[in-house]
Amino acid sequence: MFQHRHLLGIAGLSPEDITAILDRADHYVELNRRRAKHEGVLRGLTQVNLFFEASTRTMASFELAGKRLGADVMKMVLQSSSMQKGETLIDTALTLNAMRPDLLVVRHSSSGAVALLAEKVNCSVINAGDGRHEHPTQALLDALTIRRAKGRLHRLTVAICGDIANSRVARSNILCLGAMEARVRVIAPPTLLPAGIDRFGVEVFTDMEEGLEGADVVMMLRIQNERLAGAVIPSTREYFHLYGLTREKLARAKSNAIVMHPGPMNRGVEIDAEVADDLQHSVIRDQVEMGVAVRMACMELLAGVEQAG
Repeated sequence: MFQHRHLLGIAGLSPEDITAILDRADHYVELNRRRAKHEGVLRGLTQVNLFFEASTRTMASFELAGKRLGADVMKMVLQSSSMQKGETLIDTALTLNAMRPDLLVVRHSSSGAVALLAEKVNCSVINAGDGRHEHPTQALLDALTIRRAKGRLHRLTVAICGDIANSRVARSNILCLGAMEARVRVIAPPTLLPAGIDRFGVEVFTDMEEGLEGADVVMMLRIQNERLAGAVIPSTREYFHLYGLTREKLARAKSNAIVMHPGPMNRGVEIDAEVADDLQHSVIRDQVEMGVAVRMACMELLAGVEQAG
C-alpha cells in the first residue's frame, strides 16, 4: 500500500513504492490506448497545477492526466521572475490552501521551494520540477519506458549523457535507477559534472565513446542554458562533436540499445536528428506517452483512492 502523502522526490521512495507506481501506470497505458480514456477515480476532487516556471510537456501531461481521472483541474501559470522563495510563496500557498484543493502540482525554479510549499498546505503535493533538485515523475516515466522496452530495470546499464550538473532529471533518474539496481553511468565534460558526483554510486566518464560501451540505455540531456552562470563549453559545434549522440557513437552501445531524451531536444547539439527519429532505437515518443500514465498513477495513489480494475 502506498503510504506517502506527497511526491517531492525519488529520495524517500522504496523500490516497492517505485514498483507500485510503475505497475499502476501500466494499467493507465492500456486505458489511454482505448477510445474511451476516462476513469472517474478522482471525480469530485480538485487538482491545481501551479507552475512558476515555463513548461509544455509536463504541464500538458499533468492536465490531461487529471482530466482523464475525472478531477476538476485548475491551471495557474505564474512568472518565476516575480515570485521569490519566502513570504510570497508562502502567501500563495495559504491562499490556495483556503480553496481546499486535493492535489497540488508545482513546478518552481528554486530547489526546495516545492517542499516548503508542501509544509503549508493540507493537500497532497507533487513536485513537477524544482530548480536543480528533482523531477520525480520524469524519472518514473523514464523507468516505465525502460521497463516496457527491456522487460526489467535491474542489471541494465544506463548511460546518462549531457548537462549532469544542472539537471534535476539526471538527479532523479540516478536515484530511481539506482534504487532499482540498474548500473548507472554519467557522461559529461568536467565543467558539466556536479561536485561530489562520485558519491552518487555512478560510474563517471568524460569520454563519450568509452562511456557508451555496452550500454543498454542511452539517455541524452540538453544543456541547461538558463541555469548556467557562464560559458562551460567552447561552442555548440564543439560540444556536438564530443558529446552529441550520433549513429557512430551509438554503435558503441549494445545493438539493441534504446535512446531516450526528456525534451525539449536541441537537434544538432546533444543529439543528431537521424538518431532521434530512428524508430529502431529511439523511444522518445514513448516517453511522452508514458508520462501521462505515470502521472495518472501518482495522483491516484496519493489521493488514496481505492484502485479500480
